[in-house]
Amino acid sequence: MTQTSDDPQAISSLGRLYARVGNRAEAQKMLDKLQEISKQRYCSTYWTALLYIGLGDKERALSALEKACDDRYFLMIWVNSDPLFDGLRSEARFIEIVRRIGLER
Repeated sequence: MTQTSDDPQAISSLGRLYARVGNRAEAQKMLDKLQEISKQRYCSTYWTALLYIGLGDKERALSALEKACDDRYFLMIWVNSDPLFDGLRSEARFIEIVRRIGLER
């Protein structure tokens, strides 16, 4: 496994890269690392959602985004414009998240 920092954004990005090239085992390790970090300090589920998207797990991605919305994570303002969320845009739960944030289309 590649040595990574403990920065959730870096871990999420690396995990998405692993998922994109088909290395699900390493992507899962990055997901596990995010979950370990969250036991020690705040780690927004926003980063977990992005990794779940990379893994193609829409349900878990949406659940993580709902939690990030509940937590009022500041980067949630970008969900309606960030292309990383394109695969979720037609999902009813995603549309509801966007509505809750006040970013209706």
